[in-house]
Amino acid sequence: MDVRVLRHRIEKVDMLPTIPGVVKRLARIIGNPKISLSEISSFISSDPALTSRILKMVNSAVFGFPGRISSVTHAVTLLGFNVIKGLLMGVTVLELMQTVMIGLREHSVGCAVAARTIASIKGLKNLEDVSVAGLLHDIGKVILLLEFPEDYAAVLETAERKGVLVFEAEKAHFSENHAAVGLWLSEKWQFPKNLTDVIAYHHRPGLAKNAPTETAIVHLADVLVRAMGFGYAGDALVPAVSPPSFEQLNLSEADIRKVLQSIEDIRGSGEDMGW
Repeated sequence: MDVRVLRHRIEKVDMLPTIPGVVKRLARIIGNPKISLSEISSFISSDPALTSRILKMVNSAVFGFPGRISSVTHAVTLLGFNVIKGLLMGVTVLELMQTVMIGLREHSVGCAVAARTIASIKGLKNLEDVSVAGLLHDIGKVILLLEFPEDYAAVLETAERKGVLVFEAEKAHFSENHAAVGLWLSEKWQFPKNLTDVIAYHHRPGLAKNAPTETAIVHLADVLVRAMGFGYAGDALVPAVSPPSFEQLNLSEADIRKVLQSIEDIRGSGEDMGW
Protein backbone atom coordinates (compact mmCIF):
# COMPACT_ATOMS: atom_id res chain seq x y z
CA MET A 1 0.00 0.00 0.00
CA ASP A 2 1.29 3.45 -0.87
CA VAL A 3 2.21 5.27 2.34
CA ARG A 4 0.43 8.45 1.18
CA VAL A 5 -2.81 6.54 0.71
CA LEU A 6 -2.40 4.94 4.12
CA ARG A 7 -1.73 8.25 5.86
CA HIS A 8 -4.71 9.89 4.15
CA ARG A 9 -6.98 7.09 5.39
CA ILE A 10 -5.59 7.25 8.90
CA GLU A 11 -5.86 11.04 9.18
CA LYS A 12 -9.55 10.81 8.23
CA VAL A 13 -10.08 8.12 10.83
CA ASP A 14 -12.72 9.94 12.89
CA MET A 15 -14.85 10.26 9.75
CA LEU A 16 -14.74 6.57 8.86
CA PRO A 17 -17.81 4.41 9.57
CA THR A 18 -15.87 1.54 11.15
CA ILE A 19 -14.54 3.69 14.00
CA PRO A 20 -16.88 3.48 17.01
CA GLY A 21 -18.80 6.63 17.87
CA VAL A 22 -17.23 6.94 21.30
CA VAL A 23 -13.76 7.19 19.75
CA LYS A 24 -14.96 9.95 17.43
CA ARG A 25 -16.39 11.86 20.39
CA LEU A 26 -13.23 11.33 22.41
CA ALA A 27 -11.07 12.52 19.53
CA ARG A 28 -12.97 15.80 19.56
CA ILE A 29 -12.63 16.10 23.34
CA ILE A 30 -8.90 15.31 23.34
CA GLY A 31 -8.22 17.53 20.34
CA ASN A 32 -9.89 20.59 21.90
CA PRO A 33 -7.15 22.66 23.60
CA LYS A 34 -9.73 24.94 25.23
CA ILE A 35 -11.72 22.27 27.04
CA SER A 36 -11.71 22.55 30.84
CA LEU A 37 -11.33 19.87 33.49
CA SER A 38 -14.93 20.45 34.58
CA GLU A 39 -16.15 19.84 31.01
CA ILE A 40 -14.12 16.62 30.86
CA SER A 41 -15.64 15.56 34.20
CA SER A 42 -19.13 16.24 32.87
CA PHE A 43 -18.39 14.32 29.69
CA ILE A 44 -17.22 11.25 31.62
CA SER A 45 -20.02 11.44 34.17
CA SER A 46 -22.67 11.55 31.44
CA ASP A 47 -21.67 8.02 30.36
CA PRO A 48 -22.08 5.45 33.16
CA ALA A 49 -20.06 2.80 31.32
CA LEU A 50 -17.19 5.22 30.72
CA THR A 51 -17.34 6.37 34.34
CA SER A 52 -17.10 2.78 35.52
CA ARG A 53 -14.11 2.02 33.26
CA ILE A 54 -12.26 5.18 34.30
CA LEU A 55 -12.72 4.53 38.03
CA LYS A 56 -11.82 0.85 37.65
CA MET A 57 -8.62 1.69 35.81
CA VAL A 58 -7.60 4.52 38.16
CA ASN A 59 -8.04 2.21 41.15
CA SER A 60 -6.10 -0.63 39.53
CA ALA A 61 -2.41 -1.49 39.76
CA VAL A 62 -1.84 0.48 36.57
CA PHE A 63 -2.16 3.74 38.48
CA GLY A 64 -1.48 2.66 42.04
CA PHE A 65 -4.50 4.18 43.81
CA PRO A 66 -6.24 0.95 44.93
CA GLY A 67 -9.71 1.75 46.21
CA ARG A 68 -8.87 5.38 46.92
CA ILE A 69 -10.63 7.17 44.04
CA SER A 70 -14.41 7.11 44.32
CA SER A 71 -15.55 9.87 41.95
CA VAL A 72 -14.82 11.18 38.48
CA THR A 73 -14.17 14.66 39.86
CA HIS A 74 -11.57 13.25 42.27
CA ALA A 75 -9.91 11.29 39.45
CA VAL A 76 -9.81 14.29 37.12
CA THR A 77 -8.46 16.61 39.81
CA LEU A 78 -5.83 14.14 40.97
CA LEU A 79 -4.55 13.06 37.56
CA GLY A 80 -4.67 16.40 35.77
CA PHE A 81 -5.46 17.49 32.24
CA ASN A 82 -3.04 15.52 30.08
CA VAL A 83 -3.26 12.26 32.00
CA ILE A 84 -7.05 12.19 32.12
CA LYS A 85 -7.33 12.93 28.39
CA GLY A 86 -4.91 10.11 27.63
CA LEU A 87 -6.71 7.81 30.05
CA LEU A 88 -10.04 8.54 28.36
CA MET A 89 -8.67 7.27 25.07
CA GLY A 90 -6.79 4.51 26.87
CA VAL A 91 -9.78 2.81 28.49
CA THR A 92 -11.76 3.07 25.25
CA VAL A 93 -8.95 1.64 23.15
CA LEU A 94 -8.51 -1.18 25.68
CA GLU A 95 -12.17 -2.04 25.19
CA LEU A 96 -11.67 -2.19 21.43
CA MET A 97 -8.54 -4.33 21.71
CA GLN A 98 -10.45 -7.34 22.96
CA THR A 99 -12.62 -7.27 19.84
CA VAL A 100 -9.82 -6.86 17.30
CA MET A 101 -6.96 -9.01 18.70
CA ILE A 102 -7.20 -11.42 21.61
CA GLY A 103 -4.40 -10.69 24.08
CA LEU A 104 -3.56 -7.15 22.94
CA ARG A 105 -5.39 -5.59 25.88
CA GLU A 106 -3.48 -7.75 28.37
CA HIS A 107 -0.22 -6.87 26.65
CA SER A 108 -1.01 -3.15 26.90
CA VAL A 109 -2.03 -3.32 30.57
CA GLY A 110 1.09 -5.34 31.35
CA CYS A 111 3.20 -2.73 29.56
CA ALA A 112 1.54 0.07 31.56
CA VAL A 113 2.25 -1.72 34.87
CA ALA A 114 5.84 -2.55 33.93
CA ALA A 115 6.47 1.01 32.69
CA ARG A 116 5.09 2.47 35.91
CA THR A 117 7.35 0.18 37.94
CA ILE A 118 10.43 1.21 35.95
CA ALA A 119 9.49 4.89 36.22
CA SER A 120 9.10 4.51 39.99
CA ILE A 121 12.50 2.82 40.28
CA LYS A 122 14.05 5.71 38.33
CA GLY A 123 12.37 8.29 40.56
CA LEU A 124 10.22 9.89 37.86
CA LYS A 125 7.46 12.14 39.13
CA ASN A 126 5.07 11.64 36.22
CA LEU A 127 4.17 8.00 36.93
CA GLU A 128 0.60 8.42 35.66
CA ASP A 129 1.82 9.86 32.35
CA VAL A 130 4.06 6.83 31.89
CA SER A 131 1.17 4.49 32.71
CA VAL A 132 -1.01 6.11 30.04
CA ALA A 133 1.84 5.90 27.52
CA GLY A 134 2.15 2.18 28.25
CA LEU A 135 -1.59 1.72 27.72
CA LEU A 136 -1.59 3.59 24.41
CA HIS A 137 1.75 2.62 22.86
CA ASP A 138 0.07 0.19 20.42
CA ILE A 139 -2.89 2.40 19.47
CA GLY A 140 -1.73 2.26 15.84
CA LYS A 141 -2.39 -1.50 15.79
CA VAL A 142 -5.97 -0.97 16.89
CA ILE A 143 -6.65 1.51 14.11
CA LEU A 144 -5.03 -0.71 11.47
CA LEU A 145 -7.04 -3.68 12.73
CA LEU A 146 -10.29 -1.70 12.64
CA GLU A 147 -9.75 -0.11 9.24
CA PHE A 148 -7.96 -2.89 7.39
CA PRO A 149 -9.06 -6.16 9.05
CA GLU A 150 -8.31 -8.40 6.07
CA ASP A 151 -4.97 -6.74 5.38
CA TYR A 152 -3.98 -7.00 9.03
CA ALA A 153 -4.97 -10.66 9.12
CA ALA A 154 -2.50 -11.12 6.27
CA VAL A 155 0.13 -9.23 8.28
CA LEU A 156 -0.34 -11.55 11.27
CA GLU A 157 -0.19 -14.60 9.03
CA THR A 158 3.03 -13.34 7.44
CA ALA A 159 4.60 -12.64 10.83
CA GLU A 160 3.82 -16.17 11.98
CA ARG A 161 4.77 -17.93 8.74
CA LYS A 162 8.05 -16.07 8.25
CA GLY A 163 8.93 -15.79 11.93
CA VAL A 164 9.32 -12.02 11.85
CA LEU A 165 8.23 -9.28 14.24
CA VAL A 166 4.79 -7.89 13.53
CA PHE A 167 6.05 -4.36 12.87
CA GLU A 168 8.33 -5.76 10.16
CA ALA A 169 5.36 -7.53 8.55
CA GLU A 170 3.33 -4.30 8.82
CA LYS A 171 6.07 -2.35 7.08
CA ALA A 172 6.20 -4.87 4.24
CA HIS A 173 2.41 -4.83 3.76
CA PHE A 174 1.45 -1.21 4.49
CA SER A 175 4.75 0.58 3.75
CA GLU A 176 4.65 1.81 7.37
CA ASN A 177 4.10 0.25 10.78
CA HIS A 178 1.76 0.82 13.71
CA ALA A 179 4.17 3.28 15.36
CA ALA A 180 3.91 5.63 12.36
CA VAL A 181 0.13 5.26 12.37
CA GLY A 182 0.14 6.11 16.07
CA LEU A 183 2.25 9.19 15.37
CA TRP A 184 -0.17 10.46 12.71
CA LEU A 185 -3.13 9.95 15.04
CA SER A 186 -1.34 11.54 17.99
CA GLU A 187 -0.56 14.65 15.99
CA LYS A 188 -4.08 14.84 14.57
CA TRP A 189 -5.68 14.46 18.00
CA GLN A 190 -3.14 16.81 19.62
CA PHE A 191 -1.87 14.36 22.21
CA PRO A 192 0.77 15.80 24.58
CA LYS A 193 4.21 15.77 22.96
CA ASN A 194 5.64 13.35 25.51
CA LEU A 195 2.87 10.82 24.83
CA THR A 196 3.28 11.27 21.07
CA ASP A 197 7.00 10.52 21.40
CA VAL A 198 6.36 7.24 23.20
CA ILE A 199 3.71 6.08 20.74
CA ALA A 200 5.84 7.01 17.73
CA TYR A 201 9.22 5.74 18.89
CA HIS A 202 8.69 2.87 21.34
CA HIS A 203 10.47 0.58 18.86
CA ARG A 204 13.19 3.17 18.12
CA PRO A 205 13.60 5.02 21.42
CA GLY A 206 16.77 6.77 20.28
CA LEU A 207 14.66 9.00 18.02
CA ALA A 208 12.57 10.43 20.86
CA LYS A 209 13.22 14.15 21.35
CA ASN A 210 10.56 15.27 23.83
CA ALA A 211 10.47 12.26 26.17
CA PRO A 212 13.60 10.13 25.72
CA THR A 213 13.44 8.62 29.20
CA GLU A 214 9.72 7.79 29.07
CA THR A 215 10.15 6.32 25.59
CA ALA A 216 13.07 4.17 26.74
CA ILE A 217 10.97 3.01 29.69
CA VAL A 218 7.99 1.93 27.57
CA HIS A 219 10.35 0.34 25.03
CA LEU A 220 11.90 -1.82 27.75
CA ALA A 221 8.52 -2.54 29.37
CA ASP A 222 7.18 -3.72 26.00
CA VAL A 223 10.09 -6.13 25.57
CA LEU A 224 9.85 -7.47 29.13
CA VAL A 225 6.09 -8.07 28.87
CA ARG A 226 6.67 -9.98 25.64
CA ALA A 227 9.48 -11.96 27.29
CA MET A 228 7.09 -12.92 30.10
CA GLY A 229 4.53 -14.16 27.57
CA PHE A 230 1.85 -11.91 29.01
CA GLY A 231 -0.81 -11.08 26.43
CA TYR A 232 -0.23 -11.00 22.69
CA ALA A 233 1.24 -8.16 20.63
CA GLY A 234 0.93 -9.74 17.17
CA ASP A 235 3.81 -12.22 17.14
CA ALA A 236 5.46 -14.75 19.42
CA LEU A 237 8.91 -13.17 19.31
CA VAL A 238 10.83 -11.00 21.78
CA PRO A 239 12.43 -7.93 20.15
CA ALA A 240 15.95 -6.93 21.07
CA VAL A 241 16.32 -4.20 23.66
CA SER A 242 17.95 -1.01 22.40
CA PRO A 243 21.44 -1.03 24.01
CA PRO A 244 21.57 2.79 24.41
CA SER A 245 18.16 2.77 26.11
CA PHE A 246 19.18 -0.06 28.41
CA GLU A 247 22.33 1.81 29.35
CA GLN A 248 20.36 5.02 29.82
CA LEU A 249 17.97 3.38 32.30
CA ASN A 250 20.85 1.60 34.08
CA LEU A 251 18.66 -0.93 35.90
CA SER A 252 20.26 -3.45 38.23
CA GLU A 253 19.41 -7.15 38.25
CA ALA A 254 17.28 -6.53 41.33
CA ASP A 255 15.43 -3.75 39.48
CA ILE A 256 14.71 -6.05 36.54
CA ARG A 257 13.43 -8.73 38.90
CA LYS A 258 11.12 -6.16 40.49
CA VAL A 259 9.70 -5.21 37.08
CA LEU A 260 9.21 -8.85 36.10
CA GLN A 261 7.48 -9.48 39.43
CA SER A 262 5.07 -6.60 38.78
CA ILE A 263 4.07 -8.28 35.51
CA GLU A 264 3.72 -11.65 37.22
CA ASP A 265 1.57 -10.08 39.93
CA ILE A 266 -0.88 -8.83 37.31
CA ARG A 267 -0.97 -12.25 35.66
CA GLY A 268 -1.54 -14.08 38.91
CA SER A 269 -3.72 -11.68 40.87
CA GLY A 270 -6.99 -12.43 39.09
CA GLU A 271 -7.83 -8.75 39.60
CA ASP A 272 -10.47 -7.39 37.25
CA MET A 273 -8.66 -4.40 35.80
CA GLY A 274 -11.03 -3.57 33.01
CA TRP A 275 -10.35 -6.48 30.71
